[in-house]
Amino acid sequence: MIQHLGFQVEPWAVRETELDLDRLQQTESVFALANGHIGLRGNLDEGEPFGLPGTYLAGFYEVRPLPYAEPGYGDPEAGQTIINVTNGKIMRLLVEDEPLDIRYGELRSHERVLDLRAGVLRRTLEWVSPAGRPVRITSTRLVSFAQRAVAAIQYEVEALDGTTAVVVQSELVANETLPRAERDPRAAEALASPLQSELFRAQDKRAVLAHSTRASGLTMAAEMDHVIEGPSGTEATSESIDDLVRVLVTADLEQGEPLRIVKLLGYGWSSQRTLPAIIDQVAAALAQARHDGWDGLVAEQRAYLDEFWDRADVEIDGDAELQLAVRFGLFHMLQAGARAENRAIPAKGLTGPGYEGHTFWDTESFVLPVLTYTIPRAARDALRWRHRTLGLAREHASSLGLKGAAFPWRTIRGQECSGYWPAGTAAFHINADIADAVLRYQAAADDDEAFASGVGLELLVETARLWRSLGHHDAAGRFRIDGVTGPDEYSAIADNNVYTNLMAERNLREAFDAAQRNPQRAADLGVDDEEAAGWRDAAQAMLIPYDSEQRVHAQAEAFTDHEIWNFDATTPEQYPLLLHFPYFDLYRKQVVKQADLVLALHVRGDAFSDEEKARNFAYYERLTVRDSSLSACTQAVIAAEVGHLELAYDYLAETALIDLDDLQHNTRDGLHIASLAGTWIGAVAGFGGMRDHGGILSFMPHLPQALSRLSFRVCFRGRRLLVEVGHRHATYSLLEGASLEIIHHGKKATVETGRPLRRSIPKPPARDAPSQPPGRSPLRRVPREPTRVA
Repeated sequence: MIQHLGFQVEPWAVRETELDLDRLQQTESVFALANGHIGLRGNLDEGEPFGLPGTYLAGFYEVRPLPYAEPGYGDPEAGQTIINVTNGKIMRLLVEDEPLDIRYGELRSHERVLDLRAGVLRRTLEWVSPAGRPVRITSTRLVSFAQRAVAAIQYEVEALDGTTAVVVQSELVANETLPRAERDPRAAEALASPLQSELFRAQDKRAVLAHSTRASGLTMAAEMDHVIEGPSGTEATSESIDDLVRVLVTADLEQGEPLRIVKLLGYGWSSQRTLPAIIDQVAAALAQARHDGWDGLVAEQRAYLDEFWDRADVEIDGDAELQLAVRFGLFHMLQAGARAENRAIPAKGLTGPGYEGHTFWDTESFVLPVLTYTIPRAARDALRWRHRTLGLAREHASSLGLKGAAFPWRTIRGQECSGYWPAGTAAFHINADIADAVLRYQAAADDDEAFASGVGLELLVETARLWRSLGHHDAAGRFRIDGVTGPDEYSAIADNNVYTNLMAERNLREAFDAAQRNPQRAADLGVDDEEAAGWRDAAQAMLIPYDSEQRVHAQAEAFTDHEIWNFDATTPEQYPLLLHFPYFDLYRKQVVKQADLVLALHVRGDAFSDEEKARNFAYYERLTVRDSSLSACTQAVIAAEVGHLELAYDYLAETALIDLDDLQHNTRDGLHIASLAGTWIGAVAGFGGMRDHGGILSFMPHLPQALSRLSFRVCFRGRRLLVEVGHRHATYSLLEGASLEIIHHGKKATVETGRPLRRSIPKPPARDAPSQPPGRSPLRRVPREPTRVA
């Protein structure tokens, strides 16, 4: 049974009106704030109680050993784990010597609001101390998009009954004690006291802590400053020790009189710069924040988000909860990547320690498509980070006896951190996923020639070299890629996975074309005519398995000959299967963890006919158990394309609500950023029917019965296009830029600024409804209306 976390349904805010301590870990993830560089979990201001403390810096990690019972040649020797760094969120309050702790005294009211337009987390509570002293606390927290190194908190205390003595302790604290990690292999491993003190200093209302890691050789600094407004007699002092600096503010408040503190936070880190340089950088960031002031930071935040929503908003009429969920997903995707700037975008963003803070293939396959069409600069920066790790990827390929670059399955810095070959390095498709993201960005950006001939070309060349050395031409001349794992991690070490082969085919073909367009630059990379021709020939001869008896594509060679998993004997409690059954059994049965062949129907839809898509979808739908959060959005897209609109609606809701409703029971470890990005994909590529094959935007929109309207915006080649979809018509409006050629349900059309283009929508094809494994059908979606406020 799905348990709603108690959030109200509003168009632009996630509002919690009652505090549930049993769900504190989940809500800390939901209420997290980040900008791609700094991440603050939504912990309570006073620090306790907490579910999981968390403050993160993108790319800041510690190294840990990877134990093996039987080490193998080429296995990575060390892992990388994101660190909970210095916590600057803490604002402890004492009321007449009684510490604010909502577990004691009387909590009269408590509300938290994540404002998706303002980009802030607001909290309001009224509390009566055990001694009977009532106070009202109001706090607003932000992590600045405009000023990458800055976060800030406005904290206000008001006495509600007579004169009240209060003390606020504003802290920076390092090496917090963390709860023990779960045994679930998808959860992160905690590292005890990973930070070594390098400097601590406090003076007046300012304080700084600096630390380094023991093994990874990284250094960081966190600094805080305060602006204090209070009654006459308000005082501020400070103190410091190795892992703690504190500013104490004391005041005597009359009834209705507030004490207001603005806390400014600056964070910085480096693997190269000296400690004094890092401290100077943080001090400079705080100087700018002090100059702008609280009101300036709030105004900058709102302006940044106004521009974002103007470029990226998706509107849905008919399901208010789904509308909120789509915006929630876009907001957190923005927080994960907006200011990452040449750092990896982790699978959990900076909302929690899940997956140890690693980035995977889902960044390029799910997050970057959304960024490409909403914030192209952020997509470009993410690809530049991959390019910066190219040397490590070449070394990895060489250790495997391959040419080119083999990018890691999971990493923070660029080294392979997966200790399990079948579900890690063997998933070579990540290299084609990176190439696919390059091609999409180049097609959408269009004017970034420096990227295309530099970063883009080199990534295409090195991944093409990998495929040419990984595969081979068989006796019949077909190009085979054997012994790899596709997106479905329940079918490892397979021959000629269709998704992998189709993605590699495009990678090879586009690398050949790019080398022809940039002959001098390609020559500088060592590409000659013979090598490029080898890529072209491999692409033309690529083997794509097809089962003529079943009339479907086999996910990989012989997959459709395997025994079908005994779904009837599998209980609901035994999902996800990987936690209850040995991998060897999963690998040799027809059971699909997540969309694999069906993902190929989406991203390589140009390689399949409409009937092939329908038959393939029906076949794999009955085998797919969705033990991964990455599956439902793809199933929504293809269900919509082949005409199963109500099923697509069910899958879209599952994707959109994965964290708001904690559907996988692990939101505590951080949000599912790729799945949240998949909400946009499900809406835009699913019901909007948008595809980008061949560098042209095409649309085949259809809506399920419950939704009356869908609208979305995309950025493409310097234009901004607004698409509005109803049940009978779609309207295309060019908001900015030169005229644009599009395709609507197979017919070309041109959209011009100031001249909306209206086209009718044909009826979707009528097909028999597909079946799912017993007990694994998505919940039937019932639209939720906005919460009525009394």
